[in-house]
This record gives sequence, C-alpha cells and structure tokens, in this order.
Amino acid sequence: MVPLPAGGRSIPRLGDDSPNGRSFDPLAEWLEADGLGGYASGTACGVRTRRYHAALLSAARPPTDRLALVNGFDVQIETRSGTFALSSQHYAPDVVSPDGARRIEAFGLDPWPTWRFRAEDGVRIREELFAVRGAALTVIRFSLVEPAPDVWVEVRPFLSGRDYHATHHENPAFRFDPRVEGEWVRFAPYSEIPEIVFLSNGSYRHEPFWYRSFLYDEERERGLDFIEDLAAPGVFRLSLASGAAFLIVASSLSDLGVLKGAAAACGERLVAAERARRADFPSSLHRSADAYLVRRGAGSTIIAGYPWFTDWGRDTFVSLRGLCTAGGRHDEAKSIVAQWAGLVDRGMLPNFFPDAAQSPEYNSVDASLWYVVAAVELMGRLDRTGAPLEGAEEALVWLAVDEILSGYAAGTRYGIAADPDDGLLRAGEEGVQLTWMDAKVDGRVVTPRIGKPVEIQALWLNALSLGAARSTKWKALLDAGRGSFERRFWNEEKECLFDVVDVGGVPGEVDASVRPNQIFAVGGLPEPLLSGERARLVVESCERFLLTPNGVRSLAPFEPGYARRYAGGPRERDGAYHQGTAWPWLLGAFVEAWVRVRGDTPEAKSEAYRRFVAPIENGNLSSGGIGHLAEIADAETPYTLRGCPFQAWSLGELLRLKLEVLGAAGGREGSAKA
Repeated sequence: MVPLPAGGRSIPRLGDDSPNGRSFDPLAEWLEADGLGGYASGTACGVRTRRYHAALLSAARPPTDRLALVNGFDVQIETRSGTFALSSQHYAPDVVSPDGARRIEAFGLDPWPTWRFRAEDGVRIREELFAVRGAALTVIRFSLVEPAPDVWVEVRPFLSGRDYHATHHENPAFRFDPRVEGEWVRFAPYSEIPEIVFLSNGSYRHEPFWYRSFLYDEERERGLDFIEDLAAPGVFRLSLASGAAFLIVASSLSDLGVLKGAAAACGERLVAAERARRADFPSSLHRSADAYLVRRGAGSTIIAGYPWFTDWGRDTFVSLRGLCTAGGRHDEAKSIVAQWAGLVDRGMLPNFFPDAAQSPEYNSVDASLWYVVAAVELMGRLDRTGAPLEGAEEALVWLAVDEILSGYAAGTRYGIAADPDDGLLRAGEEGVQLTWMDAKVDGRVVTPRIGKPVEIQALWLNALSLGAARSTKWKALLDAGRGSFERRFWNEEKECLFDVVDVGGVPGEVDASVRPNQIFAVGGLPEPLLSGERARLVVESCERFLLTPNGVRSLAPFEPGYARRYAGGPRERDGAYHQGTAWPWLLGAFVEAWVRVRGDTPEAKSEAYRRFVAPIENGNLSSGGIGHLAEIADAETPYTLRGCPFQAWSLGELLRLKLEVLGAAGGREGSAKA
C-alpha cells in the first residue's frame, strides 16, 4: 500500500508525446462523451477522484437517468520478468494501491485518452480508451509500444449499477454470476438496471470479490458521500502476442448490433471509424464542443456540463452561439431551436429538465430571452450560408419568439412583465431565483435580484430589437426601454451600472453592488445599450475589480458578502457561488465589450487575444477538464478551477470569441473552417 501525499499531487506532471508536447496535471480530468448523455471519465493518472468517474456511465432515457455501470478497472501486465500494475486506486483512510500510476511515461488526448506505461523490465504498453458516438459503449485497446515476448494483460472490472449521483455499498442483492457466450460475457447485477456486456479477444476467469472503501477525494472536498464499495466479478486475461488486445464494454441500452464479428476485428473497425470521425473536426476545440451536443428524443440538445448537469435552457442558448452557430454545427442548432420552440409556455422556456422526471421546470427569466438572441442569430447565419430553416421550422421559431415577447410584455409567472412606465422588464418573487445567479441555501435565495436586473434589460431590449426588425408592434416598447435604460441604471458615484433597479419592486430602490452583469450592456449581445465614455467606464470597472486569469468575478472584492474561495460543503459552496467566484463564460461578454470600446480594430482584437484568451488556452485547457474549460474558479490566487470540470457555456464562449469576435486575431484555431 502506497501513501497518497498531498491528495496525489506528488505524482509528477505527465508528458504528452503528441506533436504539441503538452504536460498534464496527473489529477486533470478527461472526458469521453457518447452523444446520448452518458460518458466515460477519469484522471490522467488513473486514480478515480469522483463518484462520477467511470468507464461506462449510460443514460437510460437520453440524456437523463444516468447509471454508473462499470466504475473502473484494476489492470496489470505479466511479462517474463514478473507482474506489474498499470492502475492505481485510492482507498480509505488515505492510501493508494496498486502503484501503477508511477509507471506512466506519457498521457495524451489525441484523438482520445492514451497512456504509455513502462515496466521495470523495459516492456512498454499503450492503453487507449474511447466512447463510441451514438452508443452506450466504451472501447479499451492495449498494445505493445515495441515488440516483446509473452506479455499478458489482466483486467479486473469494478461494477455497480447505481444512480450516478449516489454511491454503492456491499450488499447481498448484487448478482455476480456471468453469462459467458464465446467472447461475450454478460452481467445482470440488479434486475432493475440494464445488462453490462463485455466483448474481448481474451478469456474470462470468474473470481468474485467485493472491493471496499474506495475514496473519492473531490467528493470529500465537496462535503458529500465519498466512500464506495464496488463488485469485482472476475478477470479478463488478454494476450499481446499477436497484436492488440480489446476489451469492449457496453450497456444493453445500446444497440449491440455495432458489435459484429470477432472482438479483435470489431475493435479495429470501431477504432478506424471513430478516428476518422474525429479527424473531420477543424480544430481540437471543435472536437471538445462535440461532447455537449447530445440526443433528446428525436432531436438534439446541449448538456450544460459534465459530469453532473443535464440540459438547461439558459446554458443551452448561451452555449449554442459558440458550440453550434460559430462552430459550424448548423444541423444540430436547427434541431435544438426547433425542438425548444415547442416548449414555450406563457412566454417562458424551461430552466432545466430534471434527471428523474418528465416535466421541465419553468423558473428562469432569461432562458427565453437567450433563446430569442440565439435563434434569430442562427437564422441570420443560415440565410447567409444559403441553408435556411425549412419554412415550417422557421415559422415555428418565429412563433416562439412572438410568444416569448408577448408573454413577457403582458406578464407571466413570478412577476415577469414589462413595466409600461419605462419599457423595462421587471421580474421576481420572494423565495424564487430567476436569473443566472440562482443559488439557494436552506431555502434562502443568496442573490434574489427581485426588480429589474441589468443583464435582463440588456437581453430584453436585444430581444425586442430582433423582434422589431420583423414586426413593428415591438417598436414602441423598444423605444421606451432604450430611452430609460441608461437614465435608470447609470451609477454616477461608482461610474458603472447598478446591478438591479426598483429592488424588491420598490420604485427607485437600487442595488449598487459591482457585479459582472453590467457587461452585457456593452458586450456579449448583438446590440450594445451603452456607447462612448460610459461604455468605456463599465469595461474599465469590470477589468479593474472583477477580471481574473480564469474568469470574471461575480462580485467585487470590496462588496459585503464577498467570498474569496469556493470551498466547503454544499451550504458554503452555494453561498459563495455568485459572491465572488469567477466564471469563465463571462469572458465572452467582457472581451467583446473590451474590443468594442476600442473600435473593433484588428489591433484591439490582437491585443485582446494576447491578454485574455491565450493564457486560458495555454493553461486551463491542459488542467481541470483537459481540452475543456471549467464551470468556475476561485476569486483569488491561485484562482483554482472549481465546480464542473467540463462546462458547455465556458467552452462555447471561448469558441465564439475565437471564431467570431476576434476572427483571424483569435490564434491558430481562430481562422479554422466552421
């Protein structure tokens, strides 16, 4: 048993032998998404640090009802010199066994997670793992880096069959017995979950054990259940004498028809097909974006983040602008805007779809407005490319836009309604969180923002402007809102914008907290509401008080309630979520505003890329969630990445910046074909 000092960070950084030559934090995380809401995920060093890490985690009702089926593996090789571990597990109270992580020579992500191990006798093994798009299926391939005689791989899978938010514990109901049919081995651990199916070009040895007290360090830090027991039914023994060895694991939820023929031939066919699919992406960021686009029913949707989010209305339409419209995924974008158009209810779109229920929840003021912006922006792009929406689809989307504007203008749930006195949008009721700052602790909304929040006005007036371009009935309301916005929101004392006016529904009451929401009056949306000196002052205020290397703070450090760290249990973390915690997705609006107030010149764009975007690409994409951007970061040094390691709107806004806002100035991938 080997101690795990400092949470495992004594493991040296892992080199990458791909052409870019990056290095990785050993506890940085990789993601392989299956396009159905399921995924495989883990760390570069192989130690599972989350209850969400798994080799096969499948969505029973795509993209929700996720089940962890195969949580991981113990792997060892046998050579003429002896037996050497290639895996490591973290167990309570704080030990790691076996010692496979120290044999990792290199780790890379091109085109999928790949490890190179070196045993003490010089034998070098390559392990590759990838999820197959459109199937609840993971392929693991082992091969020799250089020829060596008599090398065997033994793989012991760890199974559960639990809800992905839960943990699993030893119990007498678990059924270990397999059904072996040639190269196929099937397990049905519990009657209410799908079968777990293995296909390999090796042999299976039944050897059932319970492995107890796996420890998940990330869950421990989050104040959640962090100890788990997993079932280990037996061992797959694979020879490398005549080529690669395959272990393919699938859920019976998947179409197992893709697993045709002998295991080795099937594995090579899947490798070739998936390699070709990934090679078709114009850049690595486009390939990362692919993870968030998944199936819902007969259409598409966007997963807000991995490993624990599903599809959220607000996140979907913030993300769609970068992941799909800028990123060239127009077919998926069409499907998404058409499918969501049918969900408008009283002018509102769902905030999110619960994991275990069919009914969506309508409790967001901005999801519908982001829909208008994203959908109309998409239709304009499609018209320019000569591939517009079908007539019926276009009519459906415009009908949704009209229902949203009409519902908000007349009034809908939670006090959302246009104020006839100033044309601005009021929203909010006690105990309900409607904006993106939506944390709640013990029934208390941390940032209630009842009244007229600043970014909601920016969204509302942009949506009205887009609607007015098609129908004159929105012009009067638009003109009234435009005429009153700057007058009502300008904070002369702090030389920036108020965060909320008419706070709590009280006319003239203001919240002068310096927050990033004001940036949407200058950047992040098609039409800025401020120009000239005041626009410059807003950008300057955000840069001076809110900007960090990993995102934009949600509250200025001098404001009451400011939180320096996002840490502790759920209560502490939720209390800090929008009270200083930095958000990478806000960089999209900030950088666009920064460029706009400098005249949108090529020089401003180049400087913006160098100052704000390049450091994110050169640092964050190789740590946290590798190739992705995290959900949040601490507000102060060392600005540690926190929250969801793979976040759709963080990556979507990076793509939108590079491909649209900065264009050719956006680095090597900025000019990639879309």
